[in-house]
Amino acid sequence: MIYFDNSATTKIDPAVLATYDKVAQTIWGNPSSLHKLGDRAYQLLESSRKQIANLLGTKQDEIFFTSGGTESNNWAIKGTAFQKRQFGKHLITSSVEHASVANAFNALEYIGFRVTHLPVDKQGRVNVNDLRNALDSDTTLVSIMGVNNEIGSIQPIDEIGDLLSNYPTVNFHVDNVQALGKNIWSRVFTPRVDFSSLSAHKFHAPRGTGVLYKKEGKMLDPLHDGGGQEKGLRSGTENLPAIAGMAKAVRLLLENEQEKAAREAAIKEKIVNYLQGKPGITIFSPVNDNFAPHILCFALEGIRGETLVHTLEEYDIYTSTTSACSSTKVDQASTLVAMHVDDKIATSAIRLSFDESNTLDEADEFIRVFDKIYRHFAPINHLGE
Repeated sequence: MIYFDNSATTKIDPAVLATYDKVAQTIWGNPSSLHKLGDRAYQLLESSRKQIANLLGTKQDEIFFTSGGTESNNWAIKGTAFQKRQFGKHLITSSVEHASVANAFNALEYIGFRVTHLPVDKQGRVNVNDLRNALDSDTTLVSIMGVNNEIGSIQPIDEIGDLLSNYPTVNFHVDNVQALGKNIWSRVFTPRVDFSSLSAHKFHAPRGTGVLYKKEGKMLDPLHDGGGQEKGLRSGTENLPAIAGMAKAVRLLLENEQEKAAREAAIKEKIVNYLQGKPGITIFSPVNDNFAPHILCFALEGIRGETLVHTLEEYDIYTSTTSACSSTKVDQASTLVAMHVDDKIATSAIRLSFDESNTLDEADEFIRVFDKIYRHFAPINHLGE
């Protein structure tokens, strides 16, 4: 079996699972409890927070635990909007954000906030000049993803940060769910970033937990009312086994990061070299510095993406159409629509995403199988005529 859908992985690293199981099967108190079992739980919670902070290069008090990327994104966006609405109600994002960001802005727009959706170029990247022109005295938040989840384009976060250094009262949020462990962290987590979102299952940790980085001194309204956990900002008893597992997963992910990312890039490059120049094939994730090493999106004209996904599945090769959060609900990738890709091609797109467990042998097997599929469909669709 070849799993080229690691951006939406169901795999938990065995070492992480062992940590999760050890914590889950031990009697712990509630981290908020006063007795010694509660204190023991609190110490594990805080040691996990400290480990993640050290690995990300942040302060311990800047790490907040959530239920995943969706909550982290919603909290950063809505929490900022509500916190700063007395100063302004203009928010800026891009037209290629993940649904958890796009729909959060849609909800805010519905209740009276003004939202600017920046266009993107043919590589799915925003133009910093467009952002410069969109900023005004009413702007309180800019939210731009680090790495696009559908085609893997890396947004110019450093350039955006440089621009926003002239706007110190504007909060800057980056959805970095796709960016950690890909040897590009310094490009998407720059000093000007105020909030950054992570999701544990993207790096082989248990589902249902995540991180929101909140820069020291930045304010957010809470979205959850309750017992006042996470410094009173995110109520709800913490999922201690999953958090401990996530802390270990971050450590494992960042071990030999450069080598792992290079291996993923080599797999991508091998498949891209095979696909390039073939009639009817459109590649949306070229091999260059503007794209992450682990995501490859391409289309076979005339074959719907879901048809190709299921055809590959017959050979035990697992891919996806676009984002795993939306691929069963829409006909085409929203990023490709924003890039003004023709509908016939956009609906044919599939996405491969790689991780450190994938191999060049798997790339060879994918090429062998896909070549068979391509040779079958090419005459039917008159490709190359």
